[in-house]
Order: sequence, then C-alpha cells, then structure tokens
Amino acid sequence: MLTRYIFAIDPGPIQSAYVFWDSGKKIILAKGIVKNEDLMTIIWDTNFDQLVLEMVQSFGMSVGKEIFETVFWIGRFFQTAKGAANRIYRKEVKSYLCGSMKAKDGNIRQALIELIGPQGTKKAKGPTYGVKADEWQALGVAITFTATLKETPCAP
Repeated sequence: MLTRYIFAIDPGPIQSAYVFWDSGKKIILAKGIVKNEDLMTIIWDTNFDQLVLEMVQSFGMSVGKEIFETVFWIGRFFQTAKGAANRIYRKEVKSYLCGSMKAKDGNIRQALIELIGPQGTKKAKGPTYGVKADEWQALGVAITFTATLKETPCAP
C-alpha cells in the first residue's frame, strides 16, 4: 500500500502538535497545537494512510508525571487511529534530518526549511509558512517516516 497521507504527532501531556502531510505533493494539508482531547477528534475525522507519533524513549533516568501522561496520550492516539498507527523515536528524526544525535530543535527546523522550503511572508507564503513551535517536530516526524518508510505497527 502506498503511504501518502501522513498524520504526524509530537505528543505532550496536555496538548500536542500535529501535521497532516501529503508526501506525494510534499505539502502540509493541516497543522496545529491543540488539547489532546480535541486531537483525538481530529484524528478520528481525518482520512490518512498512517498515523505516526514521536515515541517516548528511556535513557535510564527517572521521569515524572508529565512523561507518564504523555505515554498515556500516545496510547489513546494509537487506539483512535483504528490500526493505521506507527511510532518513531526522536533519535531517528535527529539522525535522518541532521545526521547527529546532538541536534536541537533549531537544527531540526533549519533542516526542514532546507528540505521543504522557507516560510516566506504573508504576501508570499512559502511551503512551511505558519509552522511554529512543536509543529516543527511533528513535521520532522512526518518527513522522517516518509523518507525511511519505517512502518512498525503497534498492533499486538
């Protein structure tokens, strides 16, 4: 099956960023940062080929309530996807886009601008016009997944 429409999420404990990416035309169809409850409705109502979430990864350090809440929401988002869900780790996004595990958010943003195109201005909108904050991370998830076709279903 051709994976064209990617719904990518950078999850958080209360709100999450998402990008709905058309990998064929290489354009952003929708994006936003919304409350997690609202995102579940958006996922349910959107016709996509794959839902891809940035997955939490353990580095051996203790974590707090915020991480556990994020993991809880990742599970709820997967369930809402009706089976077409995958995950990708941040290290994979950093490695693919920047070639380094030491990459920061700014490096990922710059790599995406170089890959897709500039934001532009209100009068001359570029392909990444209006992308902000954690939407960049969600876009990185979509681009990395598309490029690597890392389809690892989370089905039992």
